[in-house]
Amino acid sequence: MSTDSNYNEDNIRSLDWKEHIRLRPGMYIGKLGDGSSSDDGVYILLKEIIDNAIDEFVMGAGKTVEVNIREGEVMIRDYGRGIPLGKVVDVVSKINTGAKYDSKAFKKSVGLNGVGAKAVNALSDYFMVQSVRDGQTKIARFEKGNLVEDEPIKESSLRKGTKIVFKPDNSVFKHYRFVSEYVEKMIWNYCYLNPGLTIVFNGEKYLSENGLKDLLSNNIDNPIMHDIIHLRGEDIEVALTHSERSQSDMYYSFVNGQHTTQGGTHQAAFREALVKTLREFYNKSFDASDIRDSVVAAISIKVIEPVFESQTKTKLGSNDIGPDGPTIRTFINDFMKTNLDNFLHRNEEIAEIIYRKILRAEKERKELSGIKKLARERAKKASLHNRKLRDCRIHYNDQKDERRLDTTLFITEGDSASGSITKSRNVNTQAVFSLKGKPLNCYGLTKKVVYENEEFNLLQAALNIEDGLENLRYNNVVVATDADVDGMHIRLLLITFFLQFFPELVREGHLFILQTPLFRVRNKKETHYCYSDEEKRAALLKLGTKAEITRFKGLGEISPDEFKHFIGEDIRLDPVMLSKEATIDQILAFYMGKNTPKRQEFIIENLRIERDPTEEEEKEELLHEN
Repeated sequence: MSTDSNYNEDNIRSLDWKEHIRLRPGMYIGKLGDGSSSDDGVYILLKEIIDNAIDEFVMGAGKTVEVNIREGEVMIRDYGRGIPLGKVVDVVSKINTGAKYDSKAFKKSVGLNGVGAKAVNALSDYFMVQSVRDGQTKIARFEKGNLVEDEPIKESSLRKGTKIVFKPDNSVFKHYRFVSEYVEKMIWNYCYLNPGLTIVFNGEKYLSENGLKDLLSNNIDNPIMHDIIHLRGEDIEVALTHSERSQSDMYYSFVNGQHTTQGGTHQAAFREALVKTLREFYNKSFDASDIRDSVVAAISIKVIEPVFESQTKTKLGSNDIGPDGPTIRTFINDFMKTNLDNFLHRNEEIAEIIYRKILRAEKERKELSGIKKLARERAKKASLHNRKLRDCRIHYNDQKDERRLDTTLFITEGDSASGSITKSRNVNTQAVFSLKGKPLNCYGLTKKVVYENEEFNLLQAALNIEDGLENLRYNNVVVATDADVDGMHIRLLLITFFLQFFPELVREGHLFILQTPLFRVRNKKETHYCYSDEEKRAALLKLGTKAEITRFKGLGEISPDEFKHFIGEDIRLDPVMLSKEATIDQILAFYMGKNTPKRQEFIIENLRIERDPTEEEEKEELLHEN
């Protein structure tokens, strides 16, 4: 009998809006995550609501946005026009409802799909919307997208605008948290792109007067070769300089206020226009890589009805500025040709610095070319039978696969640790790179070492970052070492490697440390894995003093069956972040430089190893306390 006979009208299911969002959240917000990564879903929820408040500012309504985050609950208040009171419920609960479909009202807005606020509503335990306009207010409350309270319109003396409060659903975003550094970075980007806008985050004011020029000033870690070149035009803004130490080029790109972390047509057009303009200005056919060497730039453009390559809008796919406008490539090229050329003619000193920089890059490239060629041949040969890399099937640069955001490369040390991870990993999205021992301390060395050191060369090839992050193969690069002194040292050496040669990988939030449990506490019925002494004590209180305690001394001691719990949906990652206060140079000099008394003191304080209490001592102490 044909199986088709079982396929009938009963098999066809029509989901309502909230069911569909909750069943397939990845379609709307990318990956879920727990907040340890900057592209985790909780930040997309936050961004979707702030985007709406920013659009009000862009339309000339309200100059201040308030954002408060306390214990996982978010409050966002703008002082714009307020949602029309009769449509408050529809705007946050009916797909394809919103003002942004009227292109006259929101000509160059980001949130054109009418989905953002609905996705936040559907994926929140609790969601409240309040609109105030014309001396009246309207409030509606939802739980997991279901309307639970629809208050009638009332008189109000509050300032006009919209207030939204939501708490992400813990069953969707397990053990989530908001990392304040990620939120601050997002808020700063809104301010850089909207000079004159004030965002108050948890009581602190954020404001930018010089737009993208401020963005570069606040984000470049190394000394710069020349003053920032700042160019503005209608629907386009560019800021540009060169880093003294970094050899790779780095770009911050935005479309209609959206940070396109994956670049796209506008970023590609800018890189091309920069090369073309400088070749014509100096009247020399310089190699493109020499022109772009050590460039740090930011570009923001406004496009009518932009097309992005994913729902999370991280890569622009549009080719045109608008229905009647030029292509993005032509638009950016014409702008750069006129404005950058004029700037360099007026600022001969900066033009001379850039010229000397290009010549220096050319000389260094030629010196490295022989080593690079050998290294590439070696990497190509090794990749055919590379025992260091156990690859996965999906990669971060597979733009059309929504699982790309989960792609992870674990960098491990030793056969036993890498063996456990390899056996328990998800072969679709998780890859493993094995180190044979402690990597070389590359502090103060030149990029030459990346090609001369086989391990570094293979790691660079595995990540595919030699020419920048555009084709990065894994979204999460995770250092997985033992939590002892040797493991800490390997972490520092790897962080040094990335900060020294690929700082943008760290700056863009791709580098993490894997947290693994220190203890296993179990009885015949339950097993608890504990990541700290506090968690171990809580487990002992729950399971009783007869429970068995095991301390994991290293990753190799954790069996593959157990390891799958620690790298699956409950994975715990600590992001490696750069603080605003310290430059990369300062960080590297402190950790990897000569043993100054200050550094010795820090290491003694932070890597102190004390004798662990015995199991009996712990249980005795617990009984005594109770």
